Amino acid sequence: MALTVDIQVVPRASRTQVGPLVGDRLRVAVTAPPVDGEANLAVISAMADAFGVRRAAVTIVRGARGRRKTVRVDGGERATLEALSRAEPR
Repeated sequence: MALTVDIQVVPRASRTQVGPLVGDRLRVAVTAPPVDGEANLAVISAMADAFGVRRAAVTIVRGARGRRKTVRVDGGERATLEALSRAEPR
């Protein structure tokens, strides 16, 4: 099962964090700067950790050069639902 998630990336954050939901997007804060794809790699790693899947199971489908991205997570739906339930709405 795969899940497609719209995210809002916050690069150069003080700590890496997935969530909360901000509007219709999942906020993903990463410490990496948006230079040479470093933030994208950090987003993939953070999403994989949050959803309990391998990094290879996370793909940036759209928005690789911007802060608003669409990410595909291939993995178990149970981990997906648990991760989304921890992301509190704001």
